[in-house]
Amino acid sequence: MKGYIPLETTSFVGRERELAELETALSRRRLVSLTGVGGVGKTRLAQRAAGVAVGAKIGQARDIGGRAGSETAVGVSRFPDGVWWADLSTLESPRLLLPTISDAVDLADHSPQMPVEALCEWLADKRLLLVLDSCEHLVEECARLLGDLLTTVPGLTVLATSRRPLASWVEDIHEVAPLPADGAEALVLFSERVAARLGPTWTAEPGALEAAASICRRLEGIPLAIELAAAQVGPTAVGEVAAQLSSRFDILAHSGFVWPRRHQTMRTAIGWSHELCAPLERLLWARLSVFRGSFDLAAAQAVAVGGPLAAQELEPLLERLVTQSVVDKTTGDIGDRYRMLDTIRDYGHQWLQELGEVAEHTRKHGEYFTALARRADAGWPGSGQLLGYRMIEDAHPDLRSALDHWLVQDPAQAAELAALLVYFWTCCGHLKEARDYLDRALQAHTLPGPARTRALIGLGATVTLLGDHELAARISTEVQAAMDLAGDKEEHIGAACLTGLLNMLTGHPHEALDAVRAALNAAPGDAFDSSDRLRCHLIEVLSLTALGSFAEGRERAMELRGRCVQVGEVWTRSYLDYQLSLVALFSGSPAEAAAYARAMLESKQLLGDAFGIALGLDLLAAALAADGHPENAASVYGTSGAYWASVGHPQRGAPELQAMREQCERTARAALGDDSYTTAYARGATIHGPTAVATALRL
Repeated sequence: MKGYIPLETTSFVGRERELAELETALSRRRLVSLTGVGGVGKTRLAQRAAGVAVGAKIGQARDIGGRAGSETAVGVSRFPDGVWWADLSTLESPRLLLPTISDAVDLADHSPQMPVEALCEWLADKRLLLVLDSCEHLVEECARLLGDLLTTVPGLTVLATSRRPLASWVEDIHEVAPLPADGAEALVLFSERVAARLGPTWTAEPGALEAAASICRRLEGIPLAIELAAAQVGPTAVGEVAAQLSSRFDILAHSGFVWPRRHQTMRTAIGWSHELCAPLERLLWARLSVFRGSFDLAAAQAVAVGGPLAAQELEPLLERLVTQSVVDKTTGDIGDRYRMLDTIRDYGHQWLQELGEVAEHTRKHGEYFTALARRADAGWPGSGQLLGYRMIEDAHPDLRSALDHWLVQDPAQAAELAALLVYFWTCCGHLKEARDYLDRALQAHTLPGPARTRALIGLGATVTLLGDHELAARISTEVQAAMDLAGDKEEHIGAACLTGLLNMLTGHPHEALDAVRAALNAAPGDAFDSSDRLRCHLIEVLSLTALGSFAEGRERAMELRGRCVQVGEVWTRSYLDYQLSLVALFSGSPAEAAAYARAMLESKQLLGDAFGIALGLDLLAAALAADGHPENAASVYGTSGAYWASVGHPQRGAPELQAMREQCERTARAALGDDSYTTAYARGATIHGPTAVATALRL
């Protein structure tokens, strides 16, 4: 079953009545909103309700987009196309709403369509549940977009969480109340959170359960407030925690504070947790609020260290904030990552403003993530490539935030950062987002120079991949004009890479070959000296194959592929496998062609490249048909068709493959007959993501 729901990292307590109500609502209404004060448990309730709706098993998995810690939904449900989760809490700008939702539903849009049209078309024939988490800062934009989606996608149901309603006339609003303050659920939640750290012996303290019940009543059953209080038990006896909290509320009762009651309770709990932190812990809390998504220790050190907060003190202070439930910590493939809930982050950011440190630490945040992008780009031609992909994808929300900062404060930095991200983001399915940032950076940074030239090259590559070849040609002309005025040899290689890519995809391989060879000959060096050099060498191989120079193309491809294997590079190798598969297919060796196509698919899976997977599946299907396996070929053609739909394109790829692909399809259909071919094609088209590719690799 298709789907993505974030992994539950702590136990879920109570809410049986609410879950039953939501199950009924989601079966009858198309837009259901969970509203309520921050910290009341809207997100956790939505997670559990989404899992119930699709009959999910909670477990860790990695989907084709490379997302770790996801939940794979299994079983039969009224949402055969899955439950998909879009986290909006990381968004600072409404411009990113549509790309975030497209990414959430696995649309890696490479089409020239308007983004909302591409999304509607992708969802049009699907029956799925879309969860939009944390809509409160984008209420109007969410309402407008959902108006389009719900009108044009009859099989779409939406579950939204927001501190305020979306004000849509079709909205079914469910206000999420706290857990009953005097009920068992609130006490169970408190007890489980304390026991997870201290074990069951904490109840041995005289009056411990009575004190815990008092805390739950004081905090009116608000789950986040209870968890923050539970985090104080251990260093402090539970009875003393209850006394401190009561004192805090007594002071507040005489302060003239006029927040609504539940808001007051939540802010009091957060403020009390803040007061209990040591001064350096409070300072770290404030400075960490500049992060939009998850971050690692290195990022925290780069951004938060300074003044009284020394580098060697940061890790123990960060772990202390984890212990106090101010920061969440998860362990994944590339180490520990940390994150703040938006309610707690907002509180910390208010203190950062009070300290007058917003500008300083936002700048440090931007500098850190720009440096991260530089490291990822430098590692592209070697063993650091896959790690670079993972770093960029994990840092996606904060890279966006850094770009937004530089667009206002330093457009040249914005142009540099956007250009550095082009090939990562286009491969990961963020083409239109890359185009938007590059457009804005170039509008803001108009002075000639390396940063503008690199951004122009990046924009040219992006619009070429989107299929807007006319605009790409104009950009290429502008880049060449900039090269004539100034530009070192490496910049000329980057410009040649754009020219070569555009000519390759518009059926002019001879011009592509001439452009990259001229640039490489003018600046001799190793193919792996830079990412642009490596891409130019790849374009040389692609051009030779397109020109029918199979022997020379195969020789160059094998040489370059051997180097890729030696240094651990994956992206270039995947396209070399594609070329070697093409050469084998055209040379009458379909079994060899299928082997190279499978190798390409394995690499593209590692990168999470939906466009590349579609190309590889097409080639594998053609090879299987030519090798006398028509049923397998039809099934793989069905899977490739589903992937082409997910990138918003009909079948694309090397122009020279088109005739061969059509011939192989005719051969498979003739061998099977129309009915059997259609059945096998449909079987392949209905398998999803990693399962589909894994199935194809076994054929």
